[in-house]
Amino acid sequence: MIQCKNITLSQGEKTIFKDFSLEIKAKERLVVVGDSGAGKSTLLRLIAGFITPDKGEIVIDTQLVTQDKNILIPPNQRDISMIFQDLALWSHMDVQGNIAFGLKIQKVSKPKRQEKVKEMLNMVGLEGYEKRSIETLSGGEQQRVALARALALSPKIILMDEPLSSLDTSRNKQLRQHIVTLQERLGFTLVYVTHNEEEAKEIATKMLYL
Repeated sequence: MIQCKNITLSQGEKTIFKDFSLEIKAKERLVVVGDSGAGKSTLLRLIAGFITPDKGEIVIDTQLVTQDKNILIPPNQRDISMIFQDLALWSHMDVQGNIAFGLKIQKVSKPKRQEKVKEMLNMVGLEGYEKRSIETLSGGEQQRVALARALALSPKIILMDEPLSSLDTSRNKQLRQHIVTLQERLGFTLVYVTHNEEEAKEIATKMLYL
């Protein structure tokens, strides 16, 4: 599903990757762990197409999407959703607006968007939250909205950058189990970054240490 081939990337005087190769199979849950600055988030950004390597290729679902410093397939055409560490939810939109945003960009009709939003909220256990303001939600509820937004487009790949790091231990455990359940049910390929090894071992079918 995802292949990184001989990736080399430097930022300033620091080499992040040198001749780095990685293969992620369809429906795997790859969890990436490592110290701060090891390149975990950078790897997600490379796969998503937000940055390019100095050298190397990235292939997604048999398509060459990045070659050296050239973006061949832009991020919005890679069938990828990403959940950022800060979630990047829009406070000026209600829950429904956040989840439906990508569907609206894709010109999905309003009735179908509303139906999809309800389906996603049921899936993450937030039934009836459509009109709630983002600012009134707890941290765990915001995490679920971000997950629902990522799932709404039915992507083949979801990238998660330390999505549970701000939660207390109880909420963290609850949501990591929920993520595994949804991934097994829906069958997307997951690349998940964390510094928490307990979290990593519970989620991963394969682990990468950077």
